[in-house]
Amino acid sequence: MIERDISRVLGLLGQDDTLRVFAGLVLRPEDPPGKVTGLAPEVAERALTRLARGGLAVQDEDGWRADPEVFRNLLRATPKEPASLLDTFLVDGRLTSLPTKRAKRLIVLDYVARVFEPGIRYSEKEVNVALRAFHDDYAALRRYLVDEAFLSRENNVYWRSGGTV
Repeated sequence: MIERDISRVLGLLGQDDTLRVFAGLVLRPEDPPGKVTGLAPEVAERALTRLARGGLAVQDEDGWRADPEVFRNLLRATPKEPASLLDTFLVDGRLTSLPTKRAKRLIVLDYVARVFEPGIRYSEKEVNVALRAFHDDYAALRRYLVDEAFLSRENNVYWRSGGTV
């Protein structure tokens, strides 16, 4: 489903560490990602792993490289499903408004929650950056995600705890 693919790519690029590593792969592919980005090697390696799972990075005999073909494929892809409820609230991947009816809001929140990978811990800043890609009122969006158990929170650390995988 094209929406999930777009959501996955935006989610990866909406996180500071993965965005920095991806930019390093594009701009300086000959250098190790940790050196280019200034990130600790273990942080850069985790970001590379997430980028590889998302299809944005590929490792070959020469090392890591960015895979821009993912973007080309997303641009070429056409939705195979009829218009959905999400089309009512999303324009160019951004929420035009948050649904007031809970049933509709749950569908939108499930869609938004997919940018967060299960098992990964996120700082509040990382969550805000990812949610800002969807809506300017990222604090309300974050609160809804926590209230509806799509995200869990403890000591300003968030992780995905619900939604469609």
